[in-house]
Amino acid sequence: MITLALDTSTPHGSVALLNSDAVLFDEKFTADRSHSSSLFVALEKVRAHTDRVDLIAVGLGPGSFAGVRIAIAAAIGLRLSFDARLVGLPSVAALDTAAPVYVAIGDARRESFYFSKVESGACVEGPLLATEAELAQRLEAFATIPVFATEAVRQFPIAQIALPSAVILARLAGAERGIVATENLEPIYLREPHITQPKSKPGGGGPG
Repeated sequence: MITLALDTSTPHGSVALLNSDAVLFDEKFTADRSHSSSLFVALEKVRAHTDRVDLIAVGLGPGSFAGVRIAIAAAIGLRLSFDARLVGLPSVAALDTAAPVYVAIGDARRESFYFSKVESGACVEGPLLATEAELAQRLEAFATIPVFATEAVRQFPIAQIALPSAVILARLAGAERGIVATENLEPIYLREPHITQPKSKPGGGGPG
């Protein structure tokens, strides 16, 4: 089975192509705010390695909504081109570490953090939101388990830096491990999307 995996949930993108367990292509790139150009350059290189893809795996975050949506959009286009199956996995379940069990944390903004416990490539807890105090309590309870983050978290310097790996993502998807979505993919939302309501018009009448 030929598996293509892509993750752009952090500023460090990753694309990999595997034939069963054999790595045919593995490229990492950095694109601070826009992954579009770097991602599509990498995907053009993938096309030179194969004319067939059976499975496409996408890292769904938590992370940059814009980055994840770029990966999803690219994967949808490739699925149509290759007639491939499309699956999504949490990016934090595919961190580049040999640890079979670990905790992944990150800054979720608005004075909150995210937390997930990962076992053998599957999120067995989370990703979920926590306050600083709640996260500190959770980490104390998992004191013997390594803690990772995709970028430094000032309040929790215990976290080691580890980035999502498209190779690991592909292997998990190929093994049907940790998949949380198929076909209709969305970024992992830690909280409900914020929607600004239109202001009422003078005189009390609403829009319409």
